[in-house]
Amino acid sequence: MHTDSPQETPLHKEDEHQVSPESEKASIKNLIFFALIVVAIVVPIRTYIAKPFIVSGTSMYPAFNTWHYLIIDQLQYRFNEPQRGDVITFRFAQNKSQFLIKRIIGLPNETLYLKGTTVTVVNDAYPDGVILDEYYVKEENQKESDMVVNLGDNEYFVMGDNRRVSADSRYWGPLERERIVGRAYIRIFPLGAFGTNPGSVSYTYRIDEEE
Repeated sequence: MHTDSPQETPLHKEDEHQVSPESEKASIKNLIFFALIVVAIVVPIRTYIAKPFIVSGTSMYPAFNTWHYLIIDQLQYRFNEPQRGDVITFRFAQNKSQFLIKRIIGLPNETLYLKGTTVTVVNDAYPDGVILDEYYVKEENQKESDMVVNLGDNEYFVMGDNRRVSADSRYWGPLERERIVGRAYIRIFPLGAFGTNPGSVSYTYRIDEEE
C-alpha cells in the first residue's frame, strides 16, 4: 500500500541567499548613517526644545501624580519670562542631577507674606498687597505657614499644590532663574488626562478682608 507523504523541495544553489562582503559593508554604513541622523535630530530637541519627564511623588497632587508622563517645553523661557501659576521643572540646588516639579507662586522683586493658608503678594502693581485665590489647592492638602519672603531680581518662589507634603521654597528658599528647565507643556500619560498646558490656572486676586 502506497501512502503519500509530504515531499521536501530540494534546495538548489541558486535558491540560497548569498550576501557579498560589499553588501555587508554598505548595510553597516547605512546603519551608521541612520544612527547619526537620529542623534543629530533627537539630541538638539531634547537639549534645547523639549524634554520628557515622569512625575514621581504627590507634591503636585491632584494636578499631577506619580507616573504622569510629561513633555517639558524648554524653548518658551528663552523668549518669555516665567509667569505666576506656571508649572515648571527645575534642577534642585542641593542635588543638580535631581529634577523637581512645582508651581510658580512668587515673581522677581516681589514680597510674599505667607500667613496660615493664604499667600499675600506685594509688588509694584499691588503696593498694598493682594491675596492669591489658590482654588486648585484642596483643603485637605493645605498646610499653615508663617513667613515673609523678599525675592531678588532673578528669584522665584515655588510651591507644590499638595502643601502638606511638598518640599519647596518654604523650606529651601527661592529658586534662581538659571535652574529652571522649562514649563509643563503636554501630558501624554495617563491617556484620560492627555492635553496641553496641564495644571494651568488663571489667578484672581482679592484684598485682605481684615484690612
